Amino acid sequence: MKAIQVKEPGELNVVDLNEPELMNPQDVKIRMKAMGICGSDMHIFHGENPFATYPRIIGHEIAGEVMEIGDSVSTLSLGDKVVIEPMVSCGECYACKQARPNVCENVEVYGVHRDGGGSQVIVIPASQVHRVDQSLDWSEIALIEPFTIGAQSISRGNVQEGDTVFIIGAGPIGLCCLKMAKKAGAKVAISDFNEERLEFAKNWGADMVINPASADITERVLTWTDGTGANVVIDAVGNPKTVEQAISLTSVAARVVLLGFSNELSEIAQVDITKKELTICGSRLQTHQFSKIINLFNSSEFSVRDLVSHQYELSQAKEAFQLMEEAPPEVRKVIIKME
Repeated sequence: MKAIQVKEPGELNVVDLNEPELMNPQDVKIRMKAMGICGSDMHIFHGENPFATYPRIIGHEIAGEVMEIGDSVSTLSLGDKVVIEPMVSCGECYACKQARPNVCENVEVYGVHRDGGGSQVIVIPASQVHRVDQSLDWSEIALIEPFTIGAQSISRGNVQEGDTVFIIGAGPIGLCCLKMAKKAGAKVAISDFNEERLEFAKNWGADMVINPASADITERVLTWTDGTGANVVIDAVGNPKTVEQAISLTSVAARVVLLGFSNELSEIAQVDITKKELTICGSRLQTHQFSKIINLFNSSEFSVRDLVSHQYELSQAKEAFQLMEEAPPEVRKVIIKME
């Protein structure tokens, strides 16, 4: 079989590997059909992910078809279309006992800590596999995982119907946050320097879009919220300035969700946090969001396939990553077809 392997930072190849065998009765063998390229994959490619070891088969936004099941598996059948939940937790540490396995002390993610789904066949515990509606196409199914990330951010921000939500960054995850915030009944504004992404965000229901290159974000957000500031701000970029901006644009009793991340320091005055009694939290991976998102995807009213802007064949993996490197304005989500 063929697989997308980052041998070392900067070196990505489609390699030939032996097809894995089904050895454990709790496992299933899956023929992979689609893999989305995520910012995390790019970080591994660049050597910027401190948790990744090399060589590594990447891929965690993945969809496939069940081709063999272990004797103890009763939740899946041959031919099922499935999405993989790529996170494994220990179940014993403090975070796990607080029902927050996404920040487990020993969390492992397929495609980061373990070889991922960027191969034509994988063997994986059935507990990590979720069946989806047969009518969904493969690229749609591969979008389920990033939407769980968006759903986690909305949950962490406790977004309620009628809230005003400002999202910094209209990349794929920011757009997922937009869709989930609208689903929660919020009014949503989103900012980005990419006019094509802002136009797409408008089509996806954004109530206001802002390009910082041509508009004053503070003025626009305050006008939009009648001077109060946003009830929830989600920073999907994660650099020092956007963190500062996120906190400054809040209403009283607001929630700030930090989804992007950086090792650089931000300059933040304590006064706004205390005076407004802000809640500032991080959002990492997801906690028990898959069932909810799968139900949304299975419903005809929730159509998101237009998030996919480009699709490549497996043999074109290098070209797909090159497109992500160049990041032309029209790029949203890039899918690699694994067949």
